[in-house]
Amino acid sequence: MNGLPEANINYDGPMAALVEFQSLTYEIAGRAVLRGIDLRIEENETVVLLGRSGSGKTTLLKMVNRLLEPSSGAVLFSGKSVTASDPITLRRGIGYVIQEGGLFPHQSVAQNVGLVPWLQGWPEDRIAARVRELLEAVGLSAAVYAGRYPKQLSGGEKQRVGIARALAADPPLLLLDEPFAALDPITRFEMQQHFSRLRKAYGKTALFVTHDIREALLLGTRIALLHEGRLDVVASPDDFLRTESVHARAFLATLNEWSPN
Repeated sequence: MNGLPEANINYDGPMAALVEFQSLTYEIAGRAVLRGIDLRIEENETVVLLGRSGSGKTTLLKMVNRLLEPSSGAVLFSGKSVTASDPITLRRGIGYVIQEGGLFPHQSVAQNVGLVPWLQGWPEDRIAARVRELLEAVGLSAAVYAGRYPKQLSGGEKQRVGIARALAADPPLLLLDEPFAALDPITRFEMQQHFSRLRKAYGKTALFVTHDIREALLLGTRIALLHEGRLDVVASPDDFLRTESVHARAFLATLNEWSPN
């Protein structure tokens, strides 16, 4: 892809776990939301958390950047328990994308993208250069979009800015919570393709929440299916297509659910 860096990634041999969930549980008022989750996210992969509404996938995602705290068990990031880190510092070191990009409406596109580098004390010229680089990388002309505000953007443009902001301080990990769910089908497909290219080009690890089996199969290097707070299947897309899990088969059945007759 023109304008994107070439990531120096070696996929041969074992890779270190960037994120690890160890016997993780989470309860609300005595009700178990997550039940004994054990999962490793290796460097340079995209693990898709797939599941129905209420399965615990967003809850699990939020454990990584301490938006939620586990009832028991542990979450490790780069080999260190996240509870040993200051939550603000932790969050500034992890990219986070939600629906509509989570942009600040009173800030320009350039200010939104450059926010975390600014908080980290980058010099202004370095921030400006990074903003220009990333806007061009996500397919938005910096000359046209840098001075615009979120209300002046389409849904797809907001998501592009959200991804640029998540990449701005060069974090090793991206967390994405159904970022494309609100987009129309064509824009959604375009954004899925764009995200996949960007993640590979910048050499990032991603944890991606969705309830869309097509999106999971397209983007995931592995798919982790949650059902009622438990991991039901963790598999590559090819292996997921062959699994005999009842819950996985229910998702896969939707791939051929529509017929003109």
